Amino acid sequence: MLLAKLYRAEEGYCSWESRLEEVIHRALDYWFQNKPVCKNWWYNEIGIPKVLGPVFLLMKEQLSPQEKQAAVEVMEKARFGMTGQNKVWLAGNVLMRGLLQDDYALVQAARDTIVSEIRTDRVEGIKSDWSFHQHGPQQQFGNYGLAFLTEMATYSELFAGTAFALTAEQQAVLNSLLLNGYRWIVWKGYMDVNALDRQLFQNAQKHKAFSLAFVTSSLMNGSASAEDKKQMTDFLQDNYIGHTDASNFTGHKHFWDSDQTVHRSSRWMASVKMASERVIGTELVNEDNLKGFYMGDGALYTYCRGDEYLNVFPFWDWRKIPGITSYESDAPVPAFKRYGAHVRNETDFVGGVTDGRTGMTAMQLNRDGLQACKSWICTDEFVLCLGAGIQADTTLAVTTSIEQRNKQGDLLYYTGGKWHLLEGKRVFPSEKSRFFHDQTGYILLQPSVCVAAAEKRSGRWCDFMGSYAPKVVEGEVVSLYIEHEKEPDASYQYLILPASSKERTASFPTDSIAVIENSSSVQAVRLGNVLYVTAYEPCLLPLQSDGQIEIKTPGVYMFQQKEAGTWLIHATDPTQKQTRLSLVINGEAVNIDVPATSPRGKTIQIIHHTL
Repeated sequence: MLLAKLYRAEEGYCSWESRLEEVIHRALDYWFQNKPVCKNWWYNEIGIPKVLGPVFLLMKEQLSPQEKQAAVEVMEKARFGMTGQNKVWLAGNVLMRGLLQDDYALVQAARDTIVSEIRTDRVEGIKSDWSFHQHGPQQQFGNYGLAFLTEMATYSELFAGTAFALTAEQQAVLNSLLLNGYRWIVWKGYMDVNALDRQLFQNAQKHKAFSLAFVTSSLMNGSASAEDKKQMTDFLQDNYIGHTDASNFTGHKHFWDSDQTVHRSSRWMASVKMASERVIGTELVNEDNLKGFYMGDGALYTYCRGDEYLNVFPFWDWRKIPGITSYESDAPVPAFKRYGAHVRNETDFVGGVTDGRTGMTAMQLNRDGLQACKSWICTDEFVLCLGAGIQADTTLAVTTSIEQRNKQGDLLYYTGGKWHLLEGKRVFPSEKSRFFHDQTGYILLQPSVCVAAAEKRSGRWCDFMGSYAPKVVEGEVVSLYIEHEKEPDASYQYLILPASSKERTASFPTDSIAVIENSSSVQAVRLGNVLYVTAYEPCLLPLQSDGQIEIKTPGVYMFQQKEAGTWLIHATDPTQKQTRLSLVINGEAVNIDVPATSPRGKTIQIIHHTL
């Protein structure tokens, strides 16, 4: 393909043009005669025609009748079918065959098949929350979704001004997928690790984020409203064109179709990825993600620069992915049950509530004999992490990983009113420890046994991505994790302070965070005038002023008293099964109906006035 592009680019300008054409014909002849076949169907039906199709079109006038027939045979490996991005890829290959054969009807049919996927009501593809699913109900932002958006943006620009042009509605859907979906998961030119799913390739965060710059340009050239173009320009400015320390795109979003939450302040970003009975957490395909068994168990990443986790994966302890609670063991990470298998969580209580600025995300973990109730509250100051009801059906120890990232500067711990350098590994006994590393503070809010490490590690990419050669690489990693005591209903409470300083971490007033309860029944926290609640069971809680609130229906809630007798309530049903959430505020019943037309799991906002 590179040779064909060069031939057409230099056509009529180079003395070696005829020699280059001869080389291309010889290369094509080799392919036509040997007919290589891959064991992976994708390459035979999608990958190979997708690469050779442009070659055939670029060299169309130079192909002999025999070569053209052989080229058509290669392209005929792709036929209409399948779903989601695979459907788009196949149709795109058919479109190229139609151009090669000058078959207008076939090109029209391929175009119609391609654009038929630009909709939000399919089982796979674009979802109502602007995430993207493939291989079942599974978030595929950085894999199939990115390929889909890249392809569609290309067609948007290619078809513009022709009879094949996208409709205004189709163009609006693509623009929304970028602005309401992908814009959330890129920070300063790096894609969130939680968006990569199984594709943990070298520099994947940079390459995948960079491709979105071309997507944005194509969508702007295709068709975009003035407001969309402004937002797209802001997206490019924030991530690719001389971005500054502060981001103009801030807020809090829970992707209810994909069990994923993103929080963006002006100076940092955080994301949480979960799984449920509804949503697949991750997958193993084509030897991608051989160690990713825990990647959907509440993985939490925080970013200031964007490169905090870039290429850290060979040095990871894969049982201590940041944010997860899992078994402590020297044994290999549990294998997927079969090749091509998916990972789910055996509970439906997974969801998040938000007012658009802050929010609370919750997950009942029930996997591999381990249970836990995990909640995260994100504000523009910090991420508060709560865990309770931690128990396992084994004698193995259990840990909760606070952090595991590339070492960037010193790891410090605070004691005796001073910061101290930590090198190697050290166990801190049951106490409320404070740590600082790489613009980020970590504060344990309850006495916990914490292990902190700043150490050199070695590893191999091929151990989790089978396509790499077995070469050992070295790096430095900072790791923090809690060792839970072997007792029923263990718990944890800790703060992460991104974009912070040593001084702020040392002096942070933890008494400003009122943890009312942290148990397997309810996790409730008061921050200022907002009460955040994850109610796993019906419960009774004190209000900001005199009185109480009785939560009759399990769910995730935010209560804010606007004035005497007036409450602003945000609520969601994590199970996505209920039609009504019921409360009693100071003896007065409050019913929050889930609209039949609203996506299940989406935050519902009501204002309640007491009598």
